[in-house]
Parts: sequence; C-alpha cells; structure tokens
Amino acid sequence: MTATQEPPVHATGVPGGGFTSGDLALARLLVDQVVDDDITLLSEADLIDQIRQIESLQASLAALQATRIRAFAQAHVENRLTDDRADADGLHRSVVAQVQLACRVSTAEAHTRVANARDLYAGFGRVRDLHIAGELSAAKVSAIAVECRDLDARRRRQVDARLAVHDLTRYGIGRLRAMTRRLVAELAPDRFRARVHAARAERRVTLRPAPDAMSYLTAYVPVEQGAACLAALQKAFVEVQVDPQPLTRTRGQVLADTLVERVTGQATATAVNLEVQVTVPVQALLDPQSPLPAEIPGLGPVPADLLTTPEGTKSLRRLLTDHGLVIGGDSRQRTFTGLLATLVKARAENRCTEPYCDAPVRHLDHIHRDADGGRTELDNGRGVCEFHNHVREQPGWQVFRAPDGIVVTVTPTGHRYCGPAPPPPTPPPRAPT
Repeated sequence: MTATQEPPVHATGVPGGGFTSGDLALARLLVDQVVDDDITLLSEADLIDQIRQIESLQASLAALQATRIRAFAQAHVENRLTDDRADADGLHRSVVAQVQLACRVSTAEAHTRVANARDLYAGFGRVRDLHIAGELSAAKVSAIAVECRDLDARRRRQVDARLAVHDLTRYGIGRLRAMTRRLVAELAPDRFRARVHAARAERRVTLRPAPDAMSYLTAYVPVEQGAACLAALQKAFVEVQVDPQPLTRTRGQVLADTLVERVTGQATATAVNLEVQVTVPVQALLDPQSPLPAEIPGLGPVPADLLTTPEGTKSLRRLLTDHGLVIGGDSRQRTFTGLLATLVKARAENRCTEPYCDAPVRHLDHIHRDADGGRTELDNGRGVCEFHNHVREQPGWQVFRAPDGIVVTVTPTGHRYCGPAPPPPTPPPRAPT
C-alpha cells in the first residue's frame, strides 16, 4: 500500500499510479473493520508483528499524503498566479493554512509538512524511497529534511547519497538529525555558517503550559550561553550543598529556584512580585467552598490558594467567568479598549482561536471586518496568532460567527472549519447532605 509515482503537477485528487479516491475510502473501511476484529486468539508475537506492520503503513501513508500536499500547493499557486492581488508570500500562507485545517494540526506542523513535501522531490530520492516503502517514519524524514532546509537540490542529492551508505532504518531521530547536520557542515560549510548566524538572531524565551499547574520556561540561546547558564546553576547547587544548613531541597528544585531568583531579582523564588491575570468563576466568589479552580489564561487551572500566598506583593487581575464565558472583571486600565482587549484574550485562553492552532494570541481580529462595518465589541472580537490574522486577508478566505456562537472559517476551496466551542457549562456544586 505505497505510492510509487509522483502525481502530475495539476493533480486535483487523482494520483499518478497510487490510490484513487475510491481506494482511500476502501482503505478507511478496511481499517474500521480491522479495529473490530477479535484479537483474543492472537499470540504476543502476532500482535507485535501487526504493530510493526501498522507503523510501516503509517509511514507509507505519510509519504502518500506528502505527494498530495505537494500537488495541492502547486495547483493552488498556479491557479491564482493570474490574480493581480496574489503574491508569493500570501499564496504560501494560504497553502499552509489550508493544509493545517485539513490535517487538524498546528500552523508550525503544517509549515513543516508543506516544506517536507516540497523538499522530498528536490534531491531526497533515496530517503523518499525509504519513506514510501514504510521504512522511515514521517518524523525521521522530517528530521533529515529540516537540517537540509536551506540547501539547493544539488547539495541535497549529495547529502542523500552520503546518507544512503548507512542503514538509516536502524537509527533514531536524534542520530539521524546529528548525522545530517554533520554532513551539511561538511558539504556546505558556507550555508551551515550562515544558518548558525541566523539562528543566533532568533534567540528567544518562551513559556508553555505543563501538567499540574506547572509551566515550561524555555530559552533558545547559543549553545555556549546555554552551557554557561547551566554551569552557573549547578555551581549554585554546590554552594547550597556545602552550606552548614540542612539540605531540604533536591538538586532540581535548587536549580529551578535559583533560576527564578536570578532572573526576577527576588529574594526567594516564591516571592512573586508582578501582576497575574487570572479568571475566577463567579460561583467561587459566591461560595467560598466551591471546588471550581481559578485559571491563568493559556496556562491552565491553578488552585486559588496557591495564588494568594503571603510572600511577595503579587497582585491578581480578576476576570469573572460564568460557565466558562468571561462576563466582566477588574481593571487597572482606564480605557475601554484596554479592558476589551483583556477580555477577548482571556475568552480565547490566550490561544489562537483558529481550529487546531495553539499559538499564542498576537492579534485581536474583527470577525466582521472593521472595513465592512464590523463593530469593536466583545462579541465581534477574536484572538488569533499573527499568521492566521494575515491569512484571512487572502482572496477566498471568509470568517463569520454562526448563530450558535461558533466562529467558522471558510477556505478558498469552499471547505468550512469550526473554531473551538466554548467550554461546557460547569454544574453548580451539590449542597452537602
């Protein structure tokens, strides 16, 4: 079940030597039937064999999908080059956005899939063959392709040929990535050096949620700076170890606390001295015994008592919610615009409201465009990332709010995608009996 030929440039659903649309529907039906098979008579060895076969099939299907993504990208661009309003960057965003919606993945993942689909047919002949045969997973192919992203087809072929002398099926993702990176540095030292300089310009710090009211604070910095930071934190742990006071924290706790203290300048890690935006269910205000938690938008629920520790001068900007909907809040800003922006972001939980996109909110968008008479009010606002705010301006894209309150996106192909639904109503706590 593999695709062995490249689809024609203008393919619109009929492959060149692989599945037809009917075959894909049949494959879906076969999967549905196999799921319901009685597997109680299968041995452990049989189950492992099937797990391995399924993994290989997934890789082949990913290769097949890559051919369709490439064909769609070519057709979408060529069909719109005659439009005077079309531009290369805008068309690329439109392609990525439609792939993102069709695959139900993040924008970053869609960017990667589109780029991989393009690069697989620009020098990676042997890697592509292994992918089609189900010997290399999509993640492994992506690790190779990303390292060669800025190479031309000739140099990709050189890397592909050097990789072919190894049995790539026996390597993990990390080893494949490291091997490819070394080959790029050897075969294209000028490009490798340019990439290093470009990467340093992209240094940044990001924050994303983790389970259990925790978060991941990530610094993307040059390797020598990262090593220096870790060495400084490790030195702090050694100093704590030799202190005559008994050691009450683990090594990881000391490193984490020291990081917070040195970055914020606080005396202790828990003495947070800043303003925290937090949504609080109105039911929790009416009932002190309510089990409903507070929530920091974009980072998840937090027990309210952890936000009111006596240390530091932490202040909370409360945004009141009723069954998941923001209905009001405290504000230290005097203008209506500032509070409205806060409410729109909080309602979106500080995540882009386009389907399947979890990027942080960067822009506040009018669902009904301001240029078309849309009003700047809470019901007409939505929080989106920069990418999706720009892509809706491309020809053929539409956004509107349906009667049930769901925001709907319509793509140039006429497909409709519904945005995230508001959280279901939270039942009030039952009175103790």
